[in-house]
Amino acid sequence: MLLSDLNVGDKAQVTGLHAERAVRRRILDMGLIAGTRFKVLRVAPLGDPVEIVFKGVHVTLRKNEAAGIEVEKTGEAGDRKPMGREGRKRWFGR
Repeated sequence: MLLSDLNVGDKAQVTGLHAERAVRRRILDMGLIAGTRFKVLRVAPLGDPVEIVFKGVHVTLRKNEAAGIEVEKTGEAGDRKPMGREGRKRWFGR
């Protein structure tokens, strides 16, 4: 599935990046790497641009940039699941 296919409120995890070299470098520099979990905040009426949030960072991507990001859907709007950290143990043992 591609990031451009997600709807508002969907949660996903990056599994791959298939973009041209300059765009790929910029996306990686922002921290959107394999394994990063994010949530889709907004999608413009015509689908371009798409706003996502991850690690406290809000990023807006063009539709053609989002189409180069392969993702695995981890949740939907209203499912009350956290965006990330599920399955992780806290370092202080709780």
